[in-house]
Amino acid sequence: MTTSSIPDSNGVTEQADPSLAFARDGTEDRAIGFTLNGIQHELARATVSARLTEAAPEVILKHAVRVNATWFPVMQAFETATGIPRADFKSRAARRHLATLGYEIRGEISPPASEPAEVSATSPSPLVDESWHTEANVQSAIVTWLAGRGWRILSVANTATRERGIDVVAARGDETVGIEVKGYPSRGYADPARATESKRTSPSTQAGHWYGQALLAAIKLRGNQPDVHSVVALPDFLRYRTLYAETKSSLDAAGISIWWVDSQQAVTADGCNPEL
Repeated sequence: MTTSSIPDSNGVTEQADPSLAFARDGTEDRAIGFTLNGIQHELARATVSARLTEAAPEVILKHAVRVNATWFPVMQAFETATGIPRADFKSRAARRHLATLGYEIRGEISPPASEPAEVSATSPSPLVDESWHTEANVQSAIVTWLAGRGWRILSVANTATRERGIDVVAARGDETVGIEVKGYPSRGYADPARATESKRTSPSTQAGHWYGQALLAAIKLRGNQPDVHSVVALPDFLRYRTLYAETKSSLDAAGISIWWVDSQQAVTADGCNPEL
């Protein structure tokens, strides 16, 4: 069984198992499997709906999911459905799994009443999670974004093991999208044993290689499956924006789109796109 480990910022480790997560394609009977902190879990859409039927929604501060026509905080919904204490998982994982089950996810951002509505200009900027631009996180943002717009996720490749094939395939109505996902290179190594080392190739140079690889995959998809919308998903960096500007006319002619993911996991689309 092939799994990919996704460590959260607080050290919680989750493993995504594509063979389980997408074993069923129907919306009403969809089920997923995942490993969290070494424990295997299975979750069905019917279970989520049943366990939240009598639940009273808590106050929504940021991310929400709609279950049984009612909006719940994502953390509450996932905890209630799985029985896993919310201290043992992150919102990102909960959003991804609920989106995979076909639930609509929304970001409802409103500060608590005790906090000022505006931040002083002299206040320090919030720290940005440097891991947001990894391939796994860009892929997660794309899957959540698509599911929130009614797209049915057909398959997701295991990025950690560099699984061959299209990274994300989704369908809605008579439209299908195939998405090649890339992250942005870091200066150091993810391997803890090499944490003190710096890569010989600069991130900018490596990003150029990754961009070329992504475009080649997207072009092959257009040739092999011309009825599928071919998309490249990238973290929103100036280097990638510059490369896109230099190749935009060719990509438009080939019918290939670029989707951008920013540090807040917001997605924007450029090029020839389906009705999103």
